[in-house]
Amino acid sequence: MSEVKCVATRDSYGNALVELGKEHEDLVVLDADLAAATKTGVFQKAFPERHIDCGIAEANMTNVAAGMSTCGYVPFVSTFAMFAAGRSFEQVRNSIGYPHLNVKIGATHAGISVGEDGASHQCNEDIALMRAIPGMVVINPSDDVEARAAVKAAYEYVGPVYLRFGRLAVPVINDRPDYAFEIGKGVELRDGSDCTIIATGLCVSEALSAAESLAAEGISAQVINIHTIKPLDEELVIAAAKKTGRIFTVEEHSVIGGLGAAVAEVLSEKCPTKLTRIGVKDTFGESGPAKELLHKYELDAEGIAKRVAAEMK
Repeated sequence: MSEVKCVATRDSYGNALVELGKEHEDLVVLDADLAAATKTGVFQKAFPERHIDCGIAEANMTNVAAGMSTCGYVPFVSTFAMFAAGRSFEQVRNSIGYPHLNVKIGATHAGISVGEDGASHQCNEDIALMRAIPGMVVINPSDDVEARAAVKAAYEYVGPVYLRFGRLAVPVINDRPDYAFEIGKGVELRDGSDCTIIATGLCVSEALSAAESLAAEGISAQVINIHTIKPLDEELVIAAAKKTGRIFTVEEHSVIGGLGAAVAEVLSEKCPTKLTRIGVKDTFGESGPAKELLHKYELDAEGIAKRVAAEMK
């Protein structure tokens, strides 16, 4: 059996920017003294005149990007999710969201898989913050293929986009000829009849593995990849609810305000269905190796399968 290729989506972000930069001279990248970590350093090397290091001043960087977007540029603001969504929230809301400017936010190092950097850098609230901003598109890709496609789609979309990337290398699961990415459209990755697991980001590959384990226990689990949290693919969510009658959401994010909340809102209004939200409870993260943290918070395949099996009894 061939080894599964693993790539961190932050690497995908940097590489996608370089490819887009070759085609579009209006694309500019702004970073906050983190080019080596966010992987925009590859863009800086290829296009030094279109890479702006704003220093450790994320709020100012956000406003600089807003101004550049009004001059015909398509800026990609790049920094850790904790700073992009947290430290710069006011500027993102008022300077980008309110005037609906064409700025893209590349937020890396999201979730608890930031690992040893600990709670101060593990942003498990960014999806909640960004989806609350009117008109903001929120995308959380599951692997290298999807991340590259998401960056391209974000460039082509006219308006503000929040892109969420991870530090941890994750399995490539979308490497197939028929793969297509469309903002606002989820993807069914596995058919199932007993329940539906709706996952986003790095949890998608874990959900697929969990479904394999559940099948061995006699539980047929449908798996859906929701890469776009906002706008949510309500049609697919409702169809799944009607098909299996039991929904689980899985996310490397707080259960408050993220994917689970978005799905709950749709189901409660349009198709009442029993729902279990799997994610980070109402707690901060902690320092530790990424994979060990995912295991402790039951966001790996073993934890997901255990939770689903228990709930399905």
